[in-house]
Amino acid sequence: MRYAILGGSFNPVHIGHLFLADAALVSFGYDRVILIPAFQSPLKESTEGASPQERMEMLAASIPGDPRLTIDDCELKREGVSYTIDTLKDIIARYEPEGKPGLILGDDLAATFHKWHDPEEIAALSDIIIARRLPNITKTDSASPVSAGETAEPVFETEAIDFPYPYRKLDNEIINVASKQIREKIGKGEAWRYLVPSGARYIIEDRGLYGFRSFLCGENSQNGENGSGSQHAARSPGEENLLQTIVEIENVVRAELDFSKFLHSRNTALLSRDLCRRFGLDCQKGYLAGIAHDMCKPLGDRELMRLAHADGGSFSKLEHEKPGLLHGRAAAVLLQRKYGVGDKDILEAIRYHTTGVQEMSALAKVVYIADKIEISRERVDPALRKMSEESDLNTLFVAVLSNTVTYLKSRQMNISYGTRRMLAAMRKRNKP
Repeated sequence: MRYAILGGSFNPVHIGHLFLADAALVSFGYDRVILIPAFQSPLKESTEGASPQERMEMLAASIPGDPRLTIDDCELKREGVSYTIDTLKDIIARYEPEGKPGLILGDDLAATFHKWHDPEEIAALSDIIIARRLPNITKTDSASPVSAGETAEPVFETEAIDFPYPYRKLDNEIINVASKQIREKIGKGEAWRYLVPSGARYIIEDRGLYGFRSFLCGENSQNGENGSGSQHAARSPGEENLLQTIVEIENVVRAELDFSKFLHSRNTALLSRDLCRRFGLDCQKGYLAGIAHDMCKPLGDRELMRLAHADGGSFSKLEHEKPGLLHGRAAAVLLQRKYGVGDKDILEAIRYHTTGVQEMSALAKVVYIADKIEISRERVDPALRKMSEESDLNTLFVAVLSNTVTYLKSRQMNISYGTRRMLAAMRKRNKP
């Protein structure tokens, strides 16, 4: 196979890195580009804000499903200063490429290439590819002025410096973004999210890298109220990748449900998140419970009963008659078994979002409410949506629950015994 190499700190990886890799593949016909994160670059300060492992994980999360790209951790394993010549020899020995491997450099690095360790040997062992990273310098011939509607002839930055080694030019567009710039934007709370691949973004947000502090709650005010950095810090090790789980589940739900049902699930997740923020609950847990609550709806009756049975509970007469009511219980089991979600509040909120149960947690009440009044639901009393912005949680919950019971009675539909008991208990509790 024909390989090219793209190294760097990738702190964090951004769209410019991956665009260069893609451009080299397309322009020069390589079979694969090897992305190699440096442990410490010789001509750069030590990396800050993310560990070597986190930089590696961000790279991996940024290229799923693209077999043209691979990652090699040889420099991280060696530790210390990462010299390109050592990496180049290692890659040649292990990968046994067809011909010389390509070595992709930005023209911002070409100016300092002579300071690298053994630049002559690097040039001898590889095909150097110099890509545009710096803005173009342009020149015109005074005898042939540029006509209207024409552009001046672009000059590669390597033509403005003396690069004495053989190289090929990659005629790529400039993606004017740098990792340092992104780190600074994150730390200042400026816009940055779509300068990095989505997989890297989820890791940055989930782990609070580079000074990111807001997560799903208060994302427009990193230093203001409702930021959930403290919630993140208090998470158990099993929940540290909750945002990545959210993304995974949302993709599954989008693929499995028809679009109207997916839209309902996402709107439920959004309203759950908003209500959690209002009532001081964990917004990520609310979003996850909301996006996952209907994930088992496409399953058949037998599979729903099989999954629901695994939670150890019995089936009511109504559930035997209408196994579709078990989709919440089934989803809670699936979320725990397949996706490793063990938080009891999340699982309870999903399990009981249809039938309810006495002594529901605050999160379970939030998801129940959101499921019934989210914005794509038709025939929702506008007063309930207004209450969701003003009322306390218990008052809102009783109002939504009462409205649901009234609707079921009007349609001559069965109401579970648990729902009736819960409504009676909540009404009694809320009496002045």
